[in-house]
Amino acid sequence: MTMTSHYLLGLSSGGFHRIHYTQRGSPDNKRTAVCVHGLTRSARDFDFLADELASDYRVLCPDVVGRGQSAWLNNNKDYGYPQYLADMTALLARADTATVDWVGTSMGGLIGILLAAQRHSPIARLIINDVGPYIPKTALDRIAAYVGKTPVFDTFEKMEAYVRTISAPFGPLTDAQWQHLTLHNTRRLDNGTYTSVYDPGIAEAFKGQLEDVDLWPVWEAVSCPVLVLRGAESDVLSADDAARMAARGSGSVEVIEFPGIGHAPALMDADQIAVVRDWLSS
Repeated sequence: MTMTSHYLLGLSSGGFHRIHYTQRGSPDNKRTAVCVHGLTRSARDFDFLADELASDYRVLCPDVVGRGQSAWLNNNKDYGYPQYLADMTALLARADTATVDWVGTSMGGLIGILLAAQRHSPIARLIINDVGPYIPKTALDRIAAYVGKTPVFDTFEKMEAYVRTISAPFGPLTDAQWQHLTLHNTRRLDNGTYTSVYDPGIAEAFKGQLEDVDLWPVWEAVSCPVLVLRGAESDVLSADDAARMAARGSGSVEVIEFPGIGHAPALMDADQIAVVRDWLSS
């Protein structure tokens, strides 16, 4: 399926910034799916899923500001959910459709929850990949230990080995899939070395004393149908919290768990893609 790249403008305290997103499927299709990646990831994580959905949807996959091909912010303190919600609202306006279906991994899932909880939200159906309204401090501490630290490698092969190590919880992937993730989440510096593609400044939000994140009141305001995906070994979304999401949701909530996977399922495996596609088609 043909992929095209597009840009729109967001606004932060440092001025305007460019937000990149990919598009697949017919641009005239009002049935739109928005896929939003995790904290240090990029839009290209969804290439496999987007190709499968594009026969039924116009699929938009943004690079959240500071990641992928989107601009880096001048003020690191702007990296946070108020900015991400504003930027994604601009993307929804660009989509020019009454409703969208949202697929969000980790940070992208939290953005989806926060948007879906708003009155008159355009999110008609929501898929949340391995995150929920409660995130324990232990998980945040683990993330804080690596985010913003972008080691440099002298070869692509060493960069790929690093990606395989830090992303091992994604589950078993093929060599081609690991190479895909490395290629699209890596930038080559002027001296020929390789490093991560995101702005280290996104780590600003993880500085200082971290506490548990508790968004249960927000979750209870989400009334659209929800599919919660969980890696069985996840340290971000516990099995108990996934069950609570189903019990405390205002609308219908289904939970599906993938064995042998941590945080977060990559949604590149054919079985995982089928779960998403079938639920959206149901």
